[in-house]
Amino acid sequence: MIAYVEGILLEVTDNACLVLTGGGVGYELFLPAHSLARLPGKGSGVKFYVHTHVREDALELFAFDTLDERETFQILITINRVGARTALGILGAFRPDDLRRLVLDEDVFGLTRVSGIGKKTAQQIFLELKFKLKLGAAPQLSAGSGGYSLPRDAVAALVNLGYADNEAAFAVKEVLKIEPDLDLSGILRSALKFMAKRK
Repeated sequence: MIAYVEGILLEVTDNACLVLTGGGVGYELFLPAHSLARLPGKGSGVKFYVHTHVREDALELFAFDTLDERETFQILITINRVGARTALGILGAFRPDDLRRLVLDEDVFGLTRVSGIGKKTAQQIFLELKFKLKLGAAPQLSAGSGGYSLPRDAVAALVNLGYADNEAAFAVKEVLKIEPDLDLSGILRSALKFMAKRK
């Protein structure tokens, strides 16, 4: 896996750049918009933290100025409905600290400023960012565990999305009966699917 690239800037396109390393290998790196805008002139030295994204039909390299940005990208692509290109678009509009601020300010619809993200997708992304960016990965606690309560937080998140409290609580309860070891993101995804089927 390629995690870091340093070399000479050869070419720049609309959403990527070509970097020639000291070993004579050229890499095409897809960048957030703000990184593209700040690239130096051709022939200049550049260095990036890289995420290697493997698909069935392609291997793509997404590059970032900081390790924090790369880690945020890696969090974003774990979210349902967020592919690598959407995650790159989000980081083109918001730096990691900006995303954390959105979460702290409860600005759900700030994400709709990113091209291709509508209201529903923004709500889904926000819910998962709320727990993954602020708290890191949610601990996998069962419904009966003390302390941090995943069922309670899942119900609260669904109520914030507009679902009735009793409907949300029932969905979470039923989901955890089937899959008791789900983390918060998994509970939310499964509960949303469960409620959609009942309508």
